[in-house]
Amino acid sequence: MTLLGGWVAQHVGDRRHLVLGLAAGLMLGVVAFDLLPEALDEAGGRLWGVPQALLMFVLGFLVLHIVERSVAIHRGHEGEYAPHSHHHGPTAVDDGPAKGIGLTAAAALVGHSVMDGFAIGAAFQAGTTVGATVAIAVVAHDFADGFNTYTVTRLYGNDRRRALTLLGADAIAPVAGATITLAFTIPGHALGLYLGFFSGFLLYLATADILPEAHSPHPSRSTLLCTVAGVAFLWLVIALAQ
Repeated sequence: MTLLGGWVAQHVGDRRHLVLGLAAGLMLGVVAFDLLPEALDEAGGRLWGVPQALLMFVLGFLVLHIVERSVAIHRGHEGEYAPHSHHHGPTAVDDGPAKGIGLTAAAALVGHSVMDGFAIGAAFQAGTTVGATVAIAVVAHDFADGFNTYTVTRLYGNDRRRALTLLGADAIAPVAGATITLAFTIPGHALGLYLGFFSGFLLYLATADILPEAHSPHPSRSTLLCTVAGVAFLWLVIALAQ
């Protein structure tokens, strides 16, 4: 399912704005319906009146914002999704930091997939029925993971080879995570803090970068509908998994 999501993302041609709109919706759905609820379950203890998971959520959002501000790359990325080399004259050197953020975001998605594998392994330790339910939920939303991994990597100017490499890593990650649980189990509190931080990271990408980029060249209702469809799809997946 991860590889299928990546394959769809790379064969959209001139409908890039629809892909970005859908990717943003899928990210919002993952954050709201999957990551944050799990983070609050695992690390809901309060620090000065605020759940620790939500503090990590804000921290993840701010960290990426500060990184983008510090390297002055919060700008339009028109043309960076195309599979050709990018030539922007004297400003071409600015693509380095942008590519780095794309790779970091994709690597974070791979890390999330490893955690999905942890969830599968831990669930099977609790029982076959529980494990099968969690595994089905993970497989269902791995399409979104693959779609987002390829899209985010290419959006920030990385070449197709890097995007496919990270897509492959994202496909293998849940299997690796499930296998690791045979040796040890990650502490629930630490898992919750990680998921909270990653939620903020994804929310920033979706709202500050991907959605504006989706609407800048083609401000259309179809792009908005794709975003809503992405959110609705993740809601359906989570609902069916319960």
